This record gives sequence, structure tokens and C-alpha cells, in this order.
Amino acid sequence: MERNELRRHIKRHFAEGYRTSYDRENEVLRIERTSDRVGVNIRLAPLVAKAKVRGVVAIEEVVEYIQTALAADESVTLIGNEKNIYPVIRAASFAKETKQGEALVTTPHTAETAIFYALDFGNGYRLIEERHLTESMTRKRLEDIARDNVMTLPTELKRDEVAGNTFYFLAARDGYEASRILNDDFLRVMERRMEGDMLVGVPHQDVLIIADIQNDAGYDAMQQLMFDFFTNGRIPVTALAFHYEAGTLEPIFIVGKKNPPTDA
Repeated sequence: MERNELRRHIKRHFAEGYRTSYDRENEVLRIERTSDRVGVNIRLAPLVAKAKVRGVVAIEEVVEYIQTALAADESVTLIGNEKNIYPVIRAASFAKETKQGEALVTTPHTAETAIFYALDFGNGYRLIEERHLTESMTRKRLEDIARDNVMTLPTELKRDEVAGNTFYFLAARDGYEASRILNDDFLRVMERRMEGDMLVGVPHQDVLIIADIQNDAGYDAMQQLMFDFFTNGRIPVTALAFHYEAGTLEPIFIVGKKNPPTDA
């Protein structure tokens, strides 16, 4: 399915109550509600690539995501949905307001990152705004619930060895991989495994990297990994790694000394 056919296919699902526009230069399709202009932008190039591999299923998933996102409007209810509230990690520079000027609920994290909060719908989520808070769902309660929920997420890791250094990757495909950096119990368990310096990376939303660094080659490899993941991620967070020790995350800038090795 080519771009024009794909665009027409998606637009057919949003004929009534929506308006669509297309940015030909950037190949971005925008779909928004006619009532209040709230909408989403869809980049067609990546979707065309997915459709060639997975067929119409990939397109229907995007349509379902758009429908869910645009249905999640003024009626957001946090009470009764506590199990679906999660923290999400974003760059510290990430916009603190929606395009409609509504303030998002945020908590400071590090110099490079900030914590936002999301209500999960199963096939997508919506960032929680300050107007969604109530006397029963205060900011403090929201933060506590989100932290508790992220502690329940699985922490299975893939492992790789590079020149005497061990790298662990978490990619659960649930949208909250980077959020595991808030699970301090998990990080402390990993810290006890370390034989060298422990580095933690959240280059984009969908991956968490933990490294046991034994030598300069390990730092170089971590630097390259962070850069590669950051530039290719769907929602980039930071290209800087963090040094972790006794519950403290400190951003570090790695100065490369040589090209990282390609094998152990």
C-alpha cells in the first residue's frame, strides 16, 4: 500500500466529526476533531514501511490508536482507573503544556529528564493534565500510584558482552521501558550485580539500558549505543547516560577515546 492509498484508507475512518489535512512536504497526515481542533499527526513514511511487512493489521492498529486518542477528551476519569496510571519519562525540555494550553502534571527527575503521568487505554495512553486532578486524586496521590504501578512491570533483560563489559537491555514493548528507571528496587538489585561502574541509559521511551563498565572500551560502547538509540527512537529522551550509585542518578558526558569494539 503506497502513501496516497494509505492516506485515503485512514481518512475513510474519520469522515464524520473530523477534519483532515496533509503536509506533502513532510508526509504528515493530521486528523482533528471539528468541535475543538484537538488532533493527532501521523507520519506516513514509517507506517508505509510497517504495512509492507505486516499488512493491513499495522494500519488498523494506527486507526484504533487515533480513535482512542481522540475519544479521550474532557471525560478523563482517574478515580477507578488507578491501575492504569503510569509515569512516563521525557526529556527535561519536553513541552509542559498541551497544544491547547493545558498544563500537564510533571515532576522533576534529573537535569536531563522529567516525569510525566499517563492514563493507559490498553492500546495507547494520554498524558494527564492538571485539570484532571481532584480532591480525591491529588498530585501526591497520583505520583504515589504511578510509582507503585511501575514497580509491578516486568524487568526481564537481554544481555550482551562487549570487550569485557556487560550490557543489559529492557525492551518489553509496553511503552514504559524508560519508566523502569523509577523502580529503585530494581536498580539496587542490578547494582549488586555490578563488578565495575553502573551506567543507566534511557535514550528513548521504549528502551532501558544498564551497563556494567569495566574499562574505557565499555564507556565508548555505551556512548555509541546511547547515540544510536537516541537518534532512532520514536520518542527520544536523552543521549547522556547516568552513573548510578546508592539510589542516585548523575548524568555524565562520555568523551570517546576510540571506536567502540564490535564484539566481545
